Amino acid sequence: MRIAYLCVDPGVPVFGTKGSSVHVQEIVRSFLARGDEVTIYCTRRGEHVPADLASVRVVEVRVGKGDPAERERNIAAASRELAARIVADGCDLVYERFSLFSRGGATAAATTGATFILEGNAPLIEEQREHRVLVDEVEALAAAHDALATADVVACVSAPVAEWATAHGAPRAMVSPNGVNTDRIRPSAPSPDGPLRVGFVGTLKPWHGVEVVIDAVASLGERATLTLIGDGPEGPALRQRAADRGIEVEWAGAVLPEHIPALVAGLDVGVAPYPAGAGYFSPLKVYEYLAAGLPVVASAVGQVPDILDDGVTGLLVEPGSATALADALARLADDPALRLRMGAAARADAVARHDWNRVLARILEAADAARREVYA
Repeated sequence: MRIAYLCVDPGVPVFGTKGSSVHVQEIVRSFLARGDEVTIYCTRRGEHVPADLASVRVVEVRVGKGDPAERERNIAAASRELAARIVADGCDLVYERFSLFSRGGATAAATTGATFILEGNAPLIEEQREHRVLVDEVEALAAAHDALATADVVACVSAPVAEWATAHGAPRAMVSPNGVNTDRIRPSAPSPDGPLRVGFVGTLKPWHGVEVVIDAVASLGERATLTLIGDGPEGPALRQRAADRGIEVEWAGAVLPEHIPALVAGLDVGVAPYPAGAGYFSPLKVYEYLAAGLPVVASAVGQVPDILDDGVTGLLVEPGSATALADALARLADDPALRLRMGAAARADAVARHDWNRVLARILEAADAARREVYA
């Protein structure tokens, strides 16, 4: 099939290092693995092109910054231009990452007759209103409704996002959690000796709860070490916190996605210490830990309890509690055999349920079923 992958969000560089960028790249890889021909249509190409995606054609329409109102209009204009480019090129399927002010996928699919899959990762209108600046909410809602109502299927990363999509016009919203590339991320030989090597992968932002893992590891003394892979606005405060607690942290900093597997391979356990209240996300880091064959210690919030089999592939802990996190880490530090059993179960679960190829296959099956129903 000829696939038009559309991402109008200028905050998501297609070839970037953030989680949303990794998501784009992995879906594209899964289409390519099927033998499909993929063209990416976007507003921000990014500079970190993986070698295996270097030959993928990219059509970029940049969005000027301007003031917030002008930027919103520019995004809508870019959406229209990218839709026109898709129509001119032709395609069999439009796969769009849901973006504010975009009717691009809906327009292109309606004009070409292509299948239209819309991917929903968050309630973007509320996010924009609460955490950034949203000027024309009326237009944002109208564009969202047009996109959601037109899609053959809306693939949402969690039940709360699917509920949001349905409330805003989607007749066919499915829950399709994130996944992991189990060929790219593989287990390494476990290290039963020495201190427990605890690791976190992700942007250092307030809603990731990294301060809790610093406190937890500090309380374990020489029984554990900590590696933080990523960087972000909380970096300086977290470095100060680690110094205040007397803990030496390995700060890997922001790294390219292709370097993640080697860094994760040097860990014994992966942590996702989310605070209470987080709800609609589908954490890529948890799937990456599972694929690497690591036991996962994570807060029992949002989608996490649906991903982890508590006591089998990882341990669920009270969100925001350094004591609960430390107790779980101590249990794994004291029982290497348990770590091995959990790590093996984690890897098996990642391969069986969470590989990106399986994720995409389920979405495509849902889209095919929806079109058969419509055209029956």
